[in-house]
Amino acid sequence: MNKAELIETLAARSGIQKQKAKKILNAYVDIVTEVMQRNEDVILVGFGTLTPHAQTSRPARNPKTGVPVVIPARTTVKFKPGKFLLEAINKKK
Repeated sequence: MNKAELIETLAARSGIQKQKAKKILNAYVDIVTEVMQRNEDVILVGFGTLTPHAQTSRPARNPKTGVPVVIPARTTVKFKPGKFLLEAINKKK
């Protein structure tokens, strides 16, 4: 599912216009981004937790040329699924 499909589904399920659903989704993305920039977790009970994760710089090799390079330190995001999400996707039909 891409962003446009998510907006369409959100609008249909909540009974709001697509433009409002788009604003809500964009606001959510902005809020999560701001919180993650402050190095804080985003916890959605039952769904999961988004956690900023610091990665150190590390040596690597360009696979095309074989030249050694250093991948700089950066922050990435880890997602830990919640109990209810795991149960929902693992239900036997």
